[in-house]
Amino acid sequence: MFVTPSGRFFKIGAKERQHQFLLNLQVAAPFHDAGKANEDFLAAVLTPGFKPQTLRHEHLSALILCLPQVRTWLAQNPLLDVDVITAAVLSHHLKASRGEVSINGKNYKWCQPQAGKLNQTVELYLQHEEVTRTLEQIAAIADLKGIPELPTVPWKSSGSMWDKVYREGIKSANDFEDDIQDDPERRSLLLAVKAALMVSDAVASGLVREGYEIADWIEEVAHSTAIAPDEIAEKIINPRIKQIEKKTKTTFTYQAFQEQVAEQGSKTLLLVACGAGKTLAAWKWAEQQIKEYEVGKIIFLYPTRGTATEGFRDYVGWAPEADAALVTGTARYELEAMAENPSDAIADKTYRSEADERLYALGFWQKRFFSATVDQFLSFMEHSYQSLCLLPALADSAVIIDEVHSFDRSMFDTLISFLKTFDIPVLCMTATLPKSRRDELIDAGLKVFPTETDRASESLKDLRDKEQRDRYLLEPVQNFTEAFDKAVAAYQQGLRVLWVVNTVDRCLAIAQRLDEELGVEVLTYHSRFRLCDRQKVHAKTVDAFTFPENDDPKPAIAVTTQVCEMSLDLDADVLISEIAPVSALVQRFGRANRHLRRSFATLHPYMPPKHHPYQKEDLEIAKTFLESLGTDLINQHQLAIALEHYARSERSAAVGSSFLDGGYFAIPGSFRDTDEFAVPCILDCDFKAVEELINDRQPYDGFKLNVPHKWVKAWLEDGNTRPTWLPKYLHVASGDSERYRTDRGFITKSPKEVSLG
Repeated sequence: MFVTPSGRFFKIGAKERQHQFLLNLQVAAPFHDAGKANEDFLAAVLTPGFKPQTLRHEHLSALILCLPQVRTWLAQNPLLDVDVITAAVLSHHLKASRGEVSINGKNYKWCQPQAGKLNQTVELYLQHEEVTRTLEQIAAIADLKGIPELPTVPWKSSGSMWDKVYREGIKSANDFEDDIQDDPERRSLLLAVKAALMVSDAVASGLVREGYEIADWIEEVAHSTAIAPDEIAEKIINPRIKQIEKKTKTTFTYQAFQEQVAEQGSKTLLLVACGAGKTLAAWKWAEQQIKEYEVGKIIFLYPTRGTATEGFRDYVGWAPEADAALVTGTARYELEAMAENPSDAIADKTYRSEADERLYALGFWQKRFFSATVDQFLSFMEHSYQSLCLLPALADSAVIIDEVHSFDRSMFDTLISFLKTFDIPVLCMTATLPKSRRDELIDAGLKVFPTETDRASESLKDLRDKEQRDRYLLEPVQNFTEAFDKAVAAYQQGLRVLWVVNTVDRCLAIAQRLDEELGVEVLTYHSRFRLCDRQKVHAKTVDAFTFPENDDPKPAIAVTTQVCEMSLDLDADVLISEIAPVSALVQRFGRANRHLRRSFATLHPYMPPKHHPYQKEDLEIAKTFLESLGTDLINQHQLAIALEHYARSERSAAVGSSFLDGGYFAIPGSFRDTDEFAVPCILDCDFKAVEELINDRQPYDGFKLNVPHKWVKAWLEDGNTRPTWLPKYLHVASGDSERYRTDRGFITKSPKEVSLG
């Protein structure tokens, strides 16, 4: 799948370059486990229980490749790149670093013994007949004469001939890293061989473990046919349109921009207002790509699990279950939850067999239409193993990346690097984007649509009219007290009120205050719910703010944090918001009068009591942005123009990533800006339920939530003991009723202690 048409992805599309790629991969594959010929590995295989090894086997495999006689032998064939082969072999388990790097208490520095084995000697069995057969196999593959004579000397942590070999290896690694910075073709070869060796190793071990015939599986999955020209319309677009017509009781008509985006080419940035119909436009773009390229997959990437799940429910789920995939960190749980209350698209369908689940990421290769979080497919850039195993699907796809405005700095840097390095049809989408980010995407090869000239044309009059139609009445308020009075009055008038704040603590405190004042259920939505509770709150909130087709909407009131900017399809009459960075404010405003079914929605922004979690400067700029709009009816086009002027410029993207720049080395990095403030947890009240699910090998994602680290520490300081059966990445927090409520989530402060301004 890395070869035609997917060789385009790594820019090794020419026949001679594909031949070189395959040859180097065929040599790296038999070499990758050569280091297992040692006494530690043999003991680990033959001895019951876990036996720690002095060195990882791939560290020894790469060391063998650094022997002068081995390099001279491989150099007989000018198409073999010894550094590329060595890098692929050393890094294929993502546990090789140049310097001292500890992951889960283990040191992965190349050829550095594990703790407690610093003076260890390891006997090597490089004269074993299996090693000899491996060398003979490589000689036959690469048309090499003879085989090299390998040393009989044991490996020692110091004071042996292997020290010199290692030093030469480090020198080669340093020189190679410098060379590939100035040689894009050689770097492309490196990336393709490294990725393919990792994937090949995963396929071989996974298929054998699960009893598959490798050749049959590859023939069925890796050699599947491209998507046919009419397949997207038949399986996705037409069923979705029928659903829309059934719901609206009107004949569906495409907007002009939805059809014209397909004409913009394989690298496009779509910028249209919230609620304008970007998703359907994206599927029309994908339909055009399969007419111009051989494409085996359509992959729709979202920034959050919630938006990916909604994308699956509304679009991807229309495809036959054999073709459709939801790929998130909690996909299995989400699919089971959806089955209890299925949408029209997924009714009577069953997703993913147990056999596919046991293959993990490999089980997705046969799918054709994906709704996924961006992490699942693009975090290969930071050496995520699962994402690397999905690369064959990505390399054979056209990709739509939604809500790119929401990417943190690390994610956006990675996106720019991805666009500049790999050749693949990509459509990026958002409603709002600061000029600095738009310019970076243009520099990375994307064509903006629609431009201001496009919007002024007669052909896009429908979009222009929609974006320039009065949508909001902007009425800033001075403080929380005035905002509170506006919320109470609006709800009592029968309106739907959405209040967005910048912190969870204030979200909970305001909801409590409104509860007491109104005597009704105030919906609360933020990031600190157990997933099972978050799904219910999500559904209730969306339902409360849905505009009925035939009836007047009922009054509703909800208080949320920033999660509403992407995860919720809301249509509020009144939106109250703490001032946030300009792009975030515009996204929040998009949750009001979303479907233009009223004259206008009223916006009441106000300055929060503290600037955290944002920068104070960003809030001051946003205040100036709001002042520039005046207190009058405003439209989406005005917001977009003002956003360009007032959004703060960012630094240029730092092009590069662990995968692109690793050379010989590879250890997992971080795709998103790390948030050490909150950690994944389960509540102590859920121990029994979670343990039973773990023992039954069932998903327990419904019990997970993110909790500030302080409260994890507090639980341990109370004398509690962490269960031994709990996976290491999960922490524990108190599930006491004062600390957690199913309708409020995790509570860190009493609402009365929170300053609201």
